[in-house]
Amino acid sequence: MSVDQLKAFLKKMQGDAALKSEVLSSSTADDVAQIALKLGYEFSGDELLRFSGKKVGKVTVRKNDVPGEYN
Repeated sequence: MSVDQLKAFLKKMQGDAALKSEVLSSSTADDVAQIALKLGYEFSGDELLRFSGKKVGKVTVRKNDVPGEYN
């Protein structure tokens, strides 16, 4: 898992209001991973989901369960 990359991205997000807004408006964890990749941070959507419930600085990763979503 690219925990260091994920943590670094979350720390960057704390200080960048535009990035935070973009991440919060994303539909999926894979979308967030693609945003991060454009900025040079490598982790997958699955890795982000497995990080759910953990906190980095002021950011807590939470998985949103979408009604009607199938596993």
